[in-house]
Amino acid sequence: MKKFVAALMALTMILIGCAALAEGVMTHADYVAAAIDSEVVVETYVQNKQSWWDNKGTFYCQSEDGAYFLYEMACSEEDYAKLVPGTKIRVTGYKAEWAGEVEIVDAAYEILEGSYIAEAKDVTALLGTDELIAHQNEFVAFKGMTIEAIEYKNGQPGDDIYVTVSNNGQSYSFCVEVYLTGTDTDVYKAVGELKAGDVVDIEGYLYWYEGVNTHITSVKAAA
Repeated sequence: MKKFVAALMALTMILIGCAALAEGVMTHADYVAAAIDSEVVVETYVQNKQSWWDNKGTFYCQSEDGAYFLYEMACSEEDYAKLVPGTKIRVTGYKAEWAGEVEIVDAAYEILEGSYIAEAKDVTALLGTDELIAHQNEFVAFKGMTIEAIEYKNGQPGDDIYVTVSNNGQSYSFCVEVYLTGTDTDVYKAVGELKAGDVVDIEGYLYWYEGVNTHITSVKAAA
C-alpha cells in the first residue's frame, strides 16, 4: 500500500510539473492579440524550412489553430536537420513585424512529443478581403489564378522569381523564394516555364510583404 501511495504521489508531482511547463503557452488567438515586441510562447509544428546560416534557422510552422513564421531562430546545423516537417516544438521569442509580415524573432525552442502536417486551405475566395490576413503564414491554396507576368529578381534564373497573378480583375504579387525552393526544385522550374495567360492552381505559405506575397511551393495547370 505504501508503495502504491508513493507511486501515486510521484505521478501527481509529474503531472503538476507538466502543467507548470505548459502554463503561459499561448493559443494562436493569444499570439495575434499580443503586442509587437512582446515576449510570446507558442507550441507549434514545423511545416517547412527556409534557410540555415550562422547557427540560425528560418521556419514555417503551423498548428491546428494558426501559423507562425520563425525568423532566424537559434539552431545548430545538426538540430536544423532534425527539425523535419511535422516536428512539434515549443517556441519562446518576441513578436515582430516587417513590412506587414508578423513573425517570431530572437527565439529558442524545445522539441516536444507529437506530429502534425497541415493540408493546404483554399483561400481563393478571401483574396481582396480583410479576412485573408487572418491566415497569414498558413499553408494555403489558390485556385484558377491567371498568370500576368513572370520576372526573375536579377533578370535571369538563379534567384527569386516574382510572379504576378490575377483573380476577378485584381492583381497580386506572389514569389518563388529561392531559399525555400531552390533552383533545382520542380516548382522553380515549372514557374519559370509559365507564360502570361496560363491559368494555374497554386499552393504555398501565405507570407506577407506590403500585402499578400505567397511563397509558392507548388503550381499546376488549373483543373
